[in-house]
Amino acid sequence: MEINFAGRMLTMSRCYVMGILNVTPDSFSDGGKFNAPDAALARAREMVVDGATFIDVGGESTRPGAQPVSVAEELDRVCPVVEAIARELDTIISVDTSAPEVMAEAARLGAGMINDVRALQRAGAPEAAAAADIPVCLMHIQGEPDSMQDNPAYRNVRRDVSSFLTERMRVVEAAGVRSEHIILDPGFGFGKRLEHNIELLASLEQLHILGHPLLVGISRKSMLGQITGHDVNERLPASLAAATIAAMKGASIIRAHDVRETADAVRVVAAMKEAGR
Repeated sequence: MEINFAGRMLTMSRCYVMGILNVTPDSFSDGGKFNAPDAALARAREMVVDGATFIDVGGESTRPGAQPVSVAEELDRVCPVVEAIARELDTIISVDTSAPEVMAEAARLGAGMINDVRALQRAGAPEAAAAADIPVCLMHIQGEPDSMQDNPAYRNVRRDVSSFLTERMRVVEAAGVRSEHIILDPGFGFGKRLEHNIELLASLEQLHILGHPLLVGISRKSMLGQITGHDVNERLPASLAAATIAAMKGASIIRAHDVRETADAVRVVAAMKEAGR
């Protein structure tokens, strides 16, 4: 299966690395580091050199307990960075947003993908994604970022995640989003306890039955801290272990803070799979 990311075709049977670029003051791992456009561009350039195929630009923190920002503020944070990366770098720009206004403007400036943790649930978002006519990632979330970890509960987490994503696909396709543009994310850490996250990772390959490429964002997340007992900035080995598992189970995109190390892990998995064929 191939997907056209604003003129760049990728074969989704491979696994690619998406570098995380948070242009926010309050993201859980790197908030405040890349707020200025020059710093953000320099970080994006570094990640491309390190092996990122995608740069995921986010202007609103979605860490547990995060508060929403205004559309105007998100546009002010995201748009100069998207414009600079599109002008300076040969990479696919993903915009991490739930706001239809940001989706539309980022696409106009050169973004090649929309990555929405709310799976286009905000009013006008499905229509904005359809009008942008670029690939979109629909992520599972239970609740909203400011309250999602209060009391998450599931009958069966894999089946519940599958049902949610199936319903969101139905809604967004009815709004005009092309089926071949849809990518799915099980949403590690978004309204899930440790046991839910572990079960999802263990059964990740079963989500291929939905018929769309999978994106996995698990880098430095609190589930890894719960398993290892390590602080957010000491979770590289755990992040690489989780990324390797996801790649082995067929994830097409791994969203990561530590791009160079994750790209190496993905290359090892690719070599192993090639030898197996």
